[in-house]
Amino acid sequence: MMASLFDSLTWQWLWVFALLPLPLLARMLLPPVRRQQAVAYVPFASEWPDANAAQTDKYERVRLWLAALVWLLVIVAAARPEWIGDAMELPVSGRDLMLAVDISGSMQTQDFEMSGRAVDRLTATKAVADAFIERRRGDRVGLILFGSNAYVQTPLTFDRKTVRRLLDEAVIGLAGKATAIGDAIGLAVKRMKEGKTAASHDQVLILLTDGVNDAGVVSPIQAAELAAKRGLTIYTVGIGADAMMIQSFFGSRQVNPSAELDEKTLTAIAEKTGGKYFRAHNTKELQQIYHLIDKLEPVEKDKQIYRPRHALFMWPLGLALLLAAGFLVVRLYASNHRNCLVR
Repeated sequence: MMASLFDSLTWQWLWVFALLPLPLLARMLLPPVRRQQAVAYVPFASEWPDANAAQTDKYERVRLWLAALVWLLVIVAAARPEWIGDAMELPVSGRDLMLAVDISGSMQTQDFEMSGRAVDRLTATKAVADAFIERRRGDRVGLILFGSNAYVQTPLTFDRKTVRRLLDEAVIGLAGKATAIGDAIGLAVKRMKEGKTAASHDQVLILLTDGVNDAGVVSPIQAAELAAKRGLTIYTVGIGADAMMIQSFFGSRQVNPSAELDEKTLTAIAEKTGGKYFRAHNTKELQQIYHLIDKLEPVEKDKQIYRPRHALFMWPLGLALLLAAGFLVVRLYASNHRNCLVR
């Protein structure tokens, strides 16, 4: 408890305490003040009872202690005491990282597995991307959802919890059944430019899709070239199994649910922007891809710690002023009391 107290209390000018014995040195070295000589001589004054001697000594002691305490408080205030608050971690502006997630109709294909049960591609994406977003401490993260159209679900923000929640609320087909990869990249470039700050460093887009660009007004290659000019790195992820069994009227048969995945275009997009293309056939590979992206685009490790400082000098200074006023009151009272006895 005491150690914590001393750690939190600091002094800006600790050397000021060296001035503490200054009044005592002045009393010892300077000549005493001459008292005023009496204007009248009373030959029988020695016969008066010294009734006020003890009272005068008491007032002198009170004044002396008050003066000493006032001087001590002035020294404490002059040393500029400060209370250091608890350490707080400030958000570190690392990367601007945007996730573009495909929510077109094909993402409902159940060729992924989680906890021993078959799930659709979007459900697997949500689970893996959720953990990825949580790890991006210090980055501003945003979310774009796209199908036939692309729209910003979450702008760039340090609030990773909100990004995760809104990703979890994404619904297949909400943006249309088709896939506008070019429009999603174009929208990411625009929002990255608008959200860029002086503290922003690298800008990264992670685009996840399971299809081919068959909608939108901007071609993926044109959008990638624009992204490269703006310094945006794009990592593309193709999602979907190469084979799965389906039931039909004639029995079970094996199909390729990723036949429409345009890996050539996704590879070209990544290469033009200095990124990389990844292929996720299952949940485990998708997890590995996001961990690999963590290594390629590491989180800022240097944390900024801030401890708020609260000045305390006004408290001893205010108390010193109050005691100084009390010192004057005692002095005036003692003077009036002595005058009354003389009369």
